[in-house]
Amino acid sequence: MRLEVNDLHVRYGRVHAVRGMSFTVAAGEVVAVLGANGAGKSSLLKALMGLEPAAGGTVVLDGADITRWQPSRRVREQLVLVPEGRRIVTSLTVHENLLMGAFARKDTRGLDMEIAEIYERFPNLAARRHLLASVLSGGEQQMLAIGRGMMANPQLMMLDEPSLGLSPRLTNEVFALIRELNRARGLAILLVEQNTHKALELANRAYVLELGCKVMEGVPADLRNDPSLRDAYLGRAEQRKIIAG
Repeated sequence: MRLEVNDLHVRYGRVHAVRGMSFTVAAGEVVAVLGANGAGKSSLLKALMGLEPAAGGTVVLDGADITRWQPSRRVREQLVLVPEGRRIVTSLTVHENLLMGAFARKDTRGLDMEIAEIYERFPNLAARRHLLASVLSGGEQQMLAIGRGMMANPQLMMLDEPSLGLSPRLTNEVFALIRELNRARGLAILLVEQNTHKALELANRAYVLELGCKVMEGVPADLRNDPSLRDAYLGRAEQRKIIAG
């Protein structure tokens, strides 16, 4: 699966949230989108998922222009968004949340096996499968949100701030899971993340947004060595690590 974004714009009234963004995500690739709060990262993902209308430009998936498609049709074409803040349904059980992820699928015969694999991967979810999702910790909710996304059988998964609100230990676990999904299943990942250090560890390529504009792009090694990126996003601890080699 290949995603091509060409001169994409997103507006909220007078606010120009995304300004002419162009990039690609190839099959099996991890691409990170970095930037501060208000840079337009979440607006970009919402437009790609069809949750916000594009004010200009095109979104092309495997050669098909999907710019005006409804979100449900994009899910059926195996494009999935794991949104910021998990957005699980806390009034439903863990198991019901997972079943929701398969709402657009036609091939339902293997669902029980896929859910069993998710429970094997996440024993905490298995132990709470019949409990309301509201009892889960923040890390468990993030795992559930990713598991729900996997139930759509995606080829490209977009993740919006998966480490938000998590402890360093849980952040490491979430990023290890993302790496495993990419390497073991060949899942393409578009990752929006403020934890620049963790995102660059995982990504094949990265883009940096400021005020809706793409201001920098490249492979992680080049971006790590760019003084403006280090000053703005990596912080002093990471700068010392880079200088020390």
